[in-house]
Amino acid sequence: MHSQHIFSHTAMTPVVGRKATGLVAATFTPLTPEGEINLSEIRPYVDYLLKQQGVKSIFVNGTTGEGMSLTVEERKLLAVEWCHQGKNKLEQVIVHVGCMSLKDSQELARHAAEIGADGISVISPSFFKPATADALRMFLQEVAAAAPAMPFYYYHIPAVTGVNLRSRDVLEGIANQIPSFQGLKFSGSDLMDFGQCVSYSPSHWSLLYGIDEQLLGALAMGANGAVGSTYNYLGSSVNRLMSAFDKGDIPKARTIQFQVQDILCYAINLGFDLAVNKQLMSEVSGLALGPPRLPLLPCPHPKALSIAQRLQQILGEQ
Repeated sequence: MHSQHIFSHTAMTPVVGRKATGLVAATFTPLTPEGEINLSEIRPYVDYLLKQQGVKSIFVNGTTGEGMSLTVEERKLLAVEWCHQGKNKLEQVIVHVGCMSLKDSQELARHAAEIGADGISVISPSFFKPATADALRMFLQEVAAAAPAMPFYYYHIPAVTGVNLRSRDVLEGIANQIPSFQGLKFSGSDLMDFGQCVSYSPSHWSLLYGIDEQLLGALAMGANGAVGSTYNYLGSSVNRLMSAFDKGDIPKARTIQFQVQDILCYAINLGFDLAVNKQLMSEVSGLALGPPRLPLLPCPHPKALSIAQRLQQILGEQ
């Protein structure tokens, strides 16, 4: 009876993984010129993030990684390689497993657990959309149940999904439905909703902010870290922003945030989408990340080069 009691208590204990903090790069998916996944570029990619940008955690197969344009099998192969190359080097490899299909999401969640990922994240379905926070929470619960020992993060990105449910409403009672729930990737501009999530969250959750150009506002609101595409090539600068914030040097943090904004404003004025962003990363890093997958069109080389030069110009002023 005693051992049964211990077992049942253990089964009910919430999963608590290492808390995700600091900068998390939302990785691009390397493709060959023909549009096939290029696994050989992942090892130098991981080394670049660590050595050149000081970024020690990654979020793979998400929006930046064109996850919704990849097959389930491709996503598995990529997740295996990211985990393999990150082992004993990266602090966190979080695998995005969200799909339009519940069954596909569950399959990817189980796979991420099998290969030793540090966490999984799920975006809201966006073709048939959940009408209520309860419906979305039920979907998330079913995915999480397929990998109950994996730290689980909800991925909120309303501008892409068109699902405009408040994250705070989605979090209501979520720990009761998803014992492995570990936090939130909040890629929305509503800082009141984000602040309400921070206010509601227990201390072991990670609240990761995903709008790179207004990170400082989210840090003031209590973000534990940030997940973003620009940290692939602006990581070293934004690490200094976060360090300045932690030390209470708000003027310095603000200066760096304004530099990031200046770079992104320049890019947006030229036309900035994932294809441009991916080509920009290739320009800055020297990695061969290849084109995006259709329906996205490849970025003209001069456009990415112009943004890379502007980036160097702005950050060279430090």
